[in-house]
Amino acid sequence: MIDEISIRDLGVIAEATLPLGPGLTCLTGETGAGKTMVVTAVGLLLGERADPGRVRAGAKQSWVEGLWGIDASGSVAERVRDAGGDLDPNLIDPAEADAGLSGLLLGRSVSPEGRSRAVVGGRSAPANVLAEIGNQLVVVHGQSEQVRLKSATAQRDLLDRFGGEQVHTALTAYVDAWTGWQTIRAELDTLIDQRDERTREADSLREFVEEVTQVAPLPGEDDELRVHAERLANLEDLRLAGSEAREALSAETTDTVDATALLDGARRQLERVADHDPQLAEILGRVAEIGYLVADVAAALSGYLAGLDTDGARELESLNERRAELAALSRKYSISVDELAERAGSAQERLLELETDGSRIDLLTAQVEDFEARTRARADRLTQVRTECAAELTARVTDELQALAMPDARLRVDVTRTETLAATGQDQVELLLMPHAGAPARPIARSASGGELSRVMLALEVVIAGTTQVPTFVFDEVDAGVGGAAAIEIGRRLARLAATAQVIVVTHLAQVAAFATNHLSVVKNQDGEYTASSVRQLTGDARVAEMARLLSGLPDSASGLEHARELLEVASSG
Repeated sequence: MIDEISIRDLGVIAEATLPLGPGLTCLTGETGAGKTMVVTAVGLLLGERADPGRVRAGAKQSWVEGLWGIDASGSVAERVRDAGGDLDPNLIDPAEADAGLSGLLLGRSVSPEGRSRAVVGGRSAPANVLAEIGNQLVVVHGQSEQVRLKSATAQRDLLDRFGGEQVHTALTAYVDAWTGWQTIRAELDTLIDQRDERTREADSLREFVEEVTQVAPLPGEDDELRVHAERLANLEDLRLAGSEAREALSAETTDTVDATALLDGARRQLERVADHDPQLAEILGRVAEIGYLVADVAAALSGYLAGLDTDGARELESLNERRAELAALSRKYSISVDELAERAGSAQERLLELETDGSRIDLLTAQVEDFEARTRARADRLTQVRTECAAELTARVTDELQALAMPDARLRVDVTRTETLAATGQDQVELLLMPHAGAPARPIARSASGGELSRVMLALEVVIAGTTQVPTFVFDEVDAGVGGAAAIEIGRRLARLAATAQVIVVTHLAQVAAFATNHLSVVKNQDGEYTASSVRQLTGDARVAEMARLLSGLPDSASGLEHARELLEVASSG
């Protein structure tokens, strides 16, 4: 429930605070005073598109703020917390807080340049968060909503709202089946449409896998072959250098002076005198160590020379042939040798998938048939539920229309099953109106006048109110085109709706305003160069005067005042 709305610099409203609360709140005022701006303010708080043209001339921005009392443990409170906002029970009436409610502040600013900022529970948030929250808090009906009611989609949605949990369960089951059906069918269509392309892909992959399998490249093989080829190509130089190095370190003949002999001589010389000087003994140890290292290197060179291939030319030819084979395959597919084996593995997996297209198509075809049968069965169930709800809605709305000064009118809700299965089922829902006895039932989109459509909307909302969880309804001139006894019945029905929900109505009829439990007047003040509007709460004589103005255009007319008091008495008596 909305406790209060504050408006600043929106349209002609310079600054205003609307005390709301439970029951039926009616807003009245002269034409052009800014009554519709109140509905605009509510729309901004519900995440509707911000119109910079609504910013008051000369103002830096428009600002709207609303205070709601909401269930502190409900889904709205949870969404507010998810958005980073806070709730505060101290903001609302203690009686509301004692009932488990907490205060929620929603805010919206709009600049003349079109910049918009939304605030949810004290934190900035995207406007779509306001929309998510607003859908659970308020239903707004204005002239644009009457236009929307003429669409087939809106009429189906309205029937589904009336059907409540019963329709929701059937619709959810249908959507689950329909979604699965569409998913499987799309996969099947893709396989069939791309069959030739996938065949070509399979042929290409098969050729690649066969060639790679035939060549059988190994990871790192290309680098190993390159190193080996370099070795074989320089075999004689390697043998010569290795032999000379080994002779320099450890000659095979005794008449050659080599490093080993020189180190051995140095060691013997030092051994003779090492006992005389500890420092020299340390040097002797290092010379001995060098001798061991030289001997090890010489032995390693001997092993290296022994391992050199004596038939290197023949091996080099074979090795180069292998390298050429790998290089040709690498160039053909523009990938490295190392990637060939890796790519062949993934290609094999893809090839297996493509080669099973035939069996996959057969399997998917069977699944599509199964899902289609399941979807059609659930669509039939949804149609049955909607048809039952349509009959009940027809009867109840017709009763309401009779009470709204349309005694011979009858609203009929038709549910027609089509051959096409869509995301919402197979049903086309249409509202037909018979305005008087003997008249043919015609679609309200083409037959209902503005006043009739207003009453049809109100009758629908009164009936559906018992099936919805939305706590607040806002009506913008729902009584347009209506007067006399019909207007009184509209006021009575709004009061009945306000017994179970908060109702806010913008009206120009005293017959409707008479039923208000909270009467607000939008007052236009002119001061020299500009016009501004404000809002005041009316009680007592001030309310009677406003009622008289609505009736006769004269707030101080004696007959108007008398008529106003009479209306208030009629309303208070129910």
